[in-house]
Amino acid sequence: MHNRVTDLLGIEYPIVQAPMGYIARAPLASAVSNAGGMGIIETSSGRLDEVRDEIRKMRDLTDKPFGVNVAQLFVRDPSIVEFVVDQGVRFVTTSAGDPTKYTAQLKAAGLTVFHVVPNLHGALKAVEAGVDGLVVEGGEGGGFKNPRDVASMVLLPLVCSRVGVPVIAAGGITDGRSMAAAFALGAEGVQMGTRMVCSAESPVHENYKRAIVEGDETGTVFLNRHHRPGLRVVRTNRSERLEREEKVDLSELGSVMDLYFGGDMEASIAMAGQVMGRIDAIKPVAAIIRETIDEFYGVIGGLAKYLAEREPARTPGGA
Repeated sequence: MHNRVTDLLGIEYPIVQAPMGYIARAPLASAVSNAGGMGIIETSSGRLDEVRDEIRKMRDLTDKPFGVNVAQLFVRDPSIVEFVVDQGVRFVTTSAGDPTKYTAQLKAAGLTVFHVVPNLHGALKAVEAGVDGLVVEGGEGGGFKNPRDVASMVLLPLVCSRVGVPVIAAGGITDGRSMAAAFALGAEGVQMGTRMVCSAESPVHENYKRAIVEGDETGTVFLNRHHRPGLRVVRTNRSERLEREEKVDLSELGSVMDLYFGGDMEASIAMAGQVMGRIDAIKPVAAIIRETIDEFYGVIGGLAKYLAEREPARTPGGA
């Protein structure tokens, strides 16, 4: 598949793995890159020594392109740009902050930069800042969100109608059918988070993966609806209690490590999007990407056939 996203990133398929804190490490990211997508290493954990080690591991595990995310809300080191450049990374997504903060520095160092945006205002600001592309993130997606969330069905065509840079769709993407829908709305690539959390190569505990697979489309809750940052997470006793709180401070979220890697689903909150209701199996990353691309072409081909069969009726003298 060739379009602006694959050409800019040097990848085979325009499928990007979301940069989930502590989860988007070398085992998962390398599997995505090796399968033809774009694996991403996170920095939102704030553990840059570990991130540096993960990037080293990536080069042992894959010879394919990969990127790094800079989640500005969690940046503790003022030299984060120098850190990323020193690792020899060529692609960066920036998120959870002002696109004018790092874009010029990253671009000056020769990196390709996509900024994650939750609304049209943010998209226009990022384009003005000089980004190469956007990750347009609908409110149905998991993790940190804008409290005034907008669904992908509304947000994607709105942004795509107003910008000229390539767009990667995020939020609600889990297979070829949802990828085809994103392309119909103007995207040229997709980002998967929840689908990759419960892949075979994801490092999280089986309990976390099973919560996604066994959950339904109403199995998430939105925290901090009236404060920042908002979060969409798996529905548990803990998250249902926090959902009722006027303001949820991040310090109240408990022990992420005990949940992610110890399997205690009440120890913290588990990030996931509403699309968990469409995920029914834990699969290897290679299978996820292969099935997504096969279904994508099947859907697009089916629509083309549908149109071709009905086109005569739309022309003068047609049947």
